[in-house]
Amino acid sequence: MKAEHNQTALLQGLARNDKKAIDTIYKENFNLIQALIINNNGSTEDAKDVFQEAMIVLYQKVQSGSFELNCQIKTFVYSVCRRLWLKRLMQQSRYSLHENTDDLVIVDDDMEDHAKRDTEFKMMEKAMGGLGEPCRSLLEAFYMQKKNMQEIAGSFGYTNAENAKTQKYKCLVRLKKLFFTQYKNESL
Repeated sequence: MKAEHNQTALLQGLARNDKKAIDTIYKENFNLIQALIINNNGSTEDAKDVFQEAMIVLYQKVQSGSFELNCQIKTFVYSVCRRLWLKRLMQQSRYSLHENTDDLVIVDDDMEDHAKRDTEFKMMEKAMGGLGEPCRSLLEAFYMQKKNMQEIAGSFGYTNAENAKTQKYKCLVRLKKLFFTQYKNESL
């Protein structure tokens, strides 16, 4: 109930051009969008552009007065950004239409799936938060920043890439354990 109230407050703040609400939406959503864009042939600058476009879409919807959000802001923003990015990739011919487009996310499609994914993202964020250092930073370096094992070994002070790889594996095992423990508890 509190999360739903927070979502409503953020949307109302966005409608009033409240800097704090806009900053909160940005902080809670940009990293996910940046990862989406970077993992799909984009750059941080592309992510900023696409995120800004999605914020404009959300702002215009909220300003219309008839907008009813049926999912979390994160789900809506992610879906809009994904559609905008795929459209841009198709325009730039980096993503051809004959490739697999089955996983395209349409904003209005099956909101239950979006809500479930949203819940899983939150549980993963919570699990990452509970992971602690250096595991959190190591996994972010590998999966988000796309650093190779040699770079990670140097950054984290491991003697070689194999040791870094072993540590990454141990961190993943811990993350999975945290995530699935939480997943079981919230599913009951």
